[in-house]
Amino acid sequence: MREERRCISDLAKLHFTKQTHNQRAMAASPSQSDAQPALLAPPPESESQISSLLYEISQQVQAEMEDMLKSIREIDENSGQITEEIDKCKESALEKKRGLEESKEQVEKAAYAVLQMLNNSIP
Repeated sequence: MREERRCISDLAKLHFTKQTHNQRAMAASPSQSDAQPALLAPPPESESQISSLLYEISQQVQAEMEDMLKSIREIDENSGQITEEIDKCKESALEKKRGLEESKEQVEKAAYAVLQMLNNSIP
């Protein structure tokens, strides 16, 4: 998040640096006819509007990024809880499987015992 704020801040600084550079270039350049100065650089009022717009957009972007980071944290927490629940279910399933295997072995032993008794009792 600090990185994003720094990027936004750098973007704003770049805009203002470019603005200052353009103003100096305009002041240093030889004047042209009065009909074309508006084409070279926007009037200061529109630069102020652009700066305000850039600031508002950067604030909106920062707020959205903070919301996204909050959502990411929530997702991470929920995924951790889900993973824990899955692990518990796996353990429970393994215990049930072991219990069923033990019961199966006991039933098989009893069935073999019955078969042996029947085979021994037939003359």
